[in-house]
Amino acid sequence: MKVLCVAEKNSIAKAVSQILGGGRSTSRDSGYMYVKNYDFIYSGFPFAGNGVNCEVTMTSVAGHLTGIDFSHEAYGWGKCAIQELFDAPLNEIMNNNQKKIASNIKREAKNADYLMIWTDCDREGEYIGWEIWQEAKRGNRRIQDSQVYRAVFSHLERQHILNAARNPNRLDMKSVNAVGTRIEIDLRAGVTFTRLLTETLRNKLRGQSATTKDGGRPRGGSKSDSQVVSYGTCQFPTLGFVVDRFERIRNFIAEEFWYIQLTVDNKDNGGTTTFQWDRGHLFDRLSVLTIYETCIETAGNVAKVVDLKSKPTSKYRPLPLTTVELQKNCARYLRLNAKQSLDAAEKLYQKGFISYPRTETDTFPQAMDLKALVEKQAQLDQSSPAGKTAWASYAASLLTPESTSTNKFNFSRSGSHDDKAHPPIHPITSLAPDANVSPVERRVYEYVARHFLACCSEDAKGLSTTLTLDWATERFTPSGLVVLERNFLDVYPWARWETTKQLPRLEINTLVDIAKAEMKTGSTAPPKPMTESELILLMDANGIGTDATIAEHIDKIQVRNYVRTEKAGKETYLQPTTLGVSLVHGFEAIGLEDSFAKPFQRREMEQDLKKICDGQSTRADVLKDIVEKYRRYWLKTNGCKNTLLQVYDRVKASM
Repeated sequence: MKVLCVAEKNSIAKAVSQILGGGRSTSRDSGYMYVKNYDFIYSGFPFAGNGVNCEVTMTSVAGHLTGIDFSHEAYGWGKCAIQELFDAPLNEIMNNNQKKIASNIKREAKNADYLMIWTDCDREGEYIGWEIWQEAKRGNRRIQDSQVYRAVFSHLERQHILNAARNPNRLDMKSVNAVGTRIEIDLRAGVTFTRLLTETLRNKLRGQSATTKDGGRPRGGSKSDSQVVSYGTCQFPTLGFVVDRFERIRNFIAEEFWYIQLTVDNKDNGGTTTFQWDRGHLFDRLSVLTIYETCIETAGNVAKVVDLKSKPTSKYRPLPLTTVELQKNCARYLRLNAKQSLDAAEKLYQKGFISYPRTETDTFPQAMDLKALVEKQAQLDQSSPAGKTAWASYAASLLTPESTSTNKFNFSRSGSHDDKAHPPIHPITSLAPDANVSPVERRVYEYVARHFLACCSEDAKGLSTTLTLDWATERFTPSGLVVLERNFLDVYPWARWETTKQLPRLEINTLVDIAKAEMKTGSTAPPKPMTESELILLMDANGIGTDATIAEHIDKIQVRNYVRTEKAGKETYLQPTTLGVSLVHGFEAIGLEDSFAKPFQRREMEQDLKKICDGQSTRADVLKDIVEKYRRYWLKTNGCKNTLLQVYDRVKASM
């Protein structure tokens, strides 16, 4: 009996074949240099019968096997009225590399009795699995639905892969239809609006570099044509967030405020303690001055202790790691952009060091053996201390029963998200000093490992003290903190929680001499420019892109010259260009801001795709509804092209 297994990437195919083949697989060329065929014998497939030896060939694709596009002869750039593309037929397309991979699948499927899909376990992976199935059927029409299985796995640990082979599922066709719907909508909306915007702004942008996403010029264009002004259903809301922050800064008007501050001598340490006004600050100078003078006249330089509270407090260890949190924290702590961090995590997953890095889940299953994963990070089997990671000793201390520390292994906290597909991101095995990883991959691995160990630690514990003074009925308070047990903070250096200055030792109803009572002034400050970490949070909260595509959309608006990066000290900010600002304001002037520069339209589309996945709607219904919306938007934009040009001129003059 022959089984054809197909993974999404060659590195996955190689790793799985080594596990299932017991290290005895042999490789053959596939006709495409980056994909190999791995042959081995395996007897654990349930559909073949328990203990039956199967001849297995494991191969892979390299991402999507096919694409869709319009016929260039009939619908190429300049060859048809743009609005025709909303109804134009679509063709399946393959580039030369995809054709080589497809030929290999057809050839290997010819004598196969079963097909088993080993693509990533997300919506996109289901769709790629379906593409593989279609190509396998072209090579062997005997492969029917009942002979197609799907492995469910999230990392490359040996036992996990064996379990996936022994407990296969079926392809989820609802997810396949949802992805197919999204691909078609993105193509029709993207091409129609890209051509309209490019042709409208051509003369304004003439002389700038003209490139398309594949590095060429728009079909039918010449060297003198302007750059392509591309549109994307996620791209524009992403740009909208950056432009909104830019305008809030540009239009910000500072307001002056006033407040009162007391200083009391601290006899215990020879210093002083500052007490902040419970009212915060007020924007009316006369009101603050009246209160200040009343306090001085009524109480002079004496205040009374009216409240003293000391209570235990904790700083919670982090929740298990999701894709969005990984990208956000790598941008914030490691100064890596979202694309760099996700690419590094993908490589680490393919090499078997971490679990699948595209997940929305922040809850570990109760049945999962987290202690065993901590043991691997402790590197207890390493005889040479020089070969251990910087956090190995910490991991070992979590597992040591005779330790006097209060910090012991603790099952992680649970968040509120579970995508039912993958566990949170976590390390699978320890990383040796000589491991074949890049410097960026090593930094991302360290973050994942330290985050995981922090999840399995105790919360940090401290004692919080609050002291309240009454100065002529006005209340003033400082807060003090003593950190008693650092616990997870020892392995997670990015979380700050420090002991503050000691508060003066005072008792309730004690009268205190005020060393200094001041009426101070300040002014409101504008928000800072957008950071990538903030943009990731906004996109996630508003449903723009998925955890796996957020990085791609942020990268795209920079490649398209809608946004540029700007370095200020250690921080990198995102600033919109003239073109980026004019596009957002142009659609606002037309009256389409909610559909283009705001996240509402894309969020509704994601909800419709989820309905397809849940069986509450069909691909045909969602396509008809959303394509008709974009047709109306396009007609409105086409009728207001002069508005776009006027807005561009106005923005260019103001920047």
